[in-house]
Amino acid sequence: MDLITPGFGLLFWMLIGFGILYFILRKFAWPVIVKAINSREQRIEEQLNAAAKAREEMKALKSEHEALLQKAKEERDVILSEARKLSEKMYDDAKEKASREAQNLINEAKQTIHFEKMKALTDIKNEIAQMSIEIAEKILSEELSDKNKQEALVAKWMKDVSIN
Repeated sequence: MDLITPGFGLLFWMLIGFGILYFILRKFAWPVIVKAINSREQRIEEQLNAAAKAREEMKALKSEHEALLQKAKEERDVILSEARKLSEKMYDDAKEKASREAQNLINEAKQTIHFEKMKALTDIKNEIAQMSIEIAEKILSEELSDKNKQEALVAKWMKDVSIN
């Protein structure tokens, strides 16, 4: 039972040993431990403040990023709209130019056809005149081959021509 109930001397020396240990710890260890705990607590608080600040900055950056993204989308839409309008204008200009060129070609073709028609009519008239002259020459050469016929024809022409 000695182990369960210690004697007075053992308790006395344990109490003195504990007091010395308490005094040494209070004098040398507690200030260092308290200082370490306080500095660690301060570092943790600073890190929490830095994390909160970083979180706020991230929110600000996120909203700024969203604003920039929205602005970029609007600019993209404007650029696409302008490009669409420009392509439509170029298409309309090309269509109008092709239409004018086609009309010019049609007009030139009509003029060419008109000139060719007039040339063909002139050639036909010249050919008819040439044939008429040849026919008249043949008829006259037949008519004038006989001297009596020549004199009768000259007399007839003289009668038709009136002298004033």
